[in-house]
Amino acid sequence: MARFVVGISGASGVRLAHIAIEEITKLGHNVELVISRPASLTIMHEMGQQFASPQNFVDSFTEKSLIRLHQIQDYSAPIASGSFQHDGCLIIPCSMATVGAIACGLSDNLLRRAADVTLKERRRLVLVPREAPLHEIHLENMLKLARMGAVIFPPEPAWYMNFQSIDEMERQMVSRILDQLCLNTGGQRWGC
Repeated sequence: MARFVVGISGASGVRLAHIAIEEITKLGHNVELVISRPASLTIMHEMGQQFASPQNFVDSFTEKSLIRLHQIQDYSAPIASGSFQHDGCLIIPCSMATVGAIACGLSDNLLRRAADVTLKERRRLVLVPREAPLHEIHLENMLKLARMGAVIFPPEPAWYMNFQSIDEMERQMVSRILDQLCLNTGGQRWGC
């Protein structure tokens, strides 16, 4: 059984995080979850009032026993330490504020600290940035992180798959993102 750190920052696209956590736990893996304060607002706005708190978000999963929720300012959480073993860190969606903070080593909350520790320990860090258009600082920060070993994976739809619904498109995007953590969810692929 693997263990993954999943962070949700304040960018739009929290449904992708929900699908990713659902897929990771469906495979029987543990999730160490951190939700930023701006992400809590975005979750409620994009997914509804029933997700008004991080705990309500966790309670929406079938395999919620595999999810451990950490408070954003809890620096005593195990994921704040390099000695905590995990199989990768995914920040989905990843705001440009979070990209910038990680790129300059700013560990001002648990989500950013967990990403910083992941880089320092040479573990897999996957960032799913959500912003458009991008300006030079955004691009420089993402390039800097890519050079440090992070995977920068914008959620790009594969229109050639001729999806029948937005849900189908989102699930295929998440499946490709989770490939970067060596998780095979059985999602659709071109020519498969």
